[in-house]
Amino acid sequence: MLIPYDQLEADTLTRLIEDFVTRDGTDNGDETPLDTRVLRVRHALTKLQAFIVFDPDSQQCQLMLKHDIPKALFD
Repeated sequence: MLIPYDQLEADTLTRLIEDFVTRDGTDNGDETPLDTRVLRVRHALTKLQAFIVFDPDSQQCQLMLKHDIPKALFD
């Protein structure tokens, strides 16, 4: 299920993005400041290049790039 980013409370969205950009394996030696990484993800969300995907089975959500999301979720 796709969750519109603009329907989340601002604080909730920020925490979700921060969790995503600080997960193990996401920095790959990248020294970019946290604020910059958060802004990049926000930009991708507003440009519809990334989406918040909720999995009802696991009760978890994650951020995914559009090309990685099954096309059926957009129907």
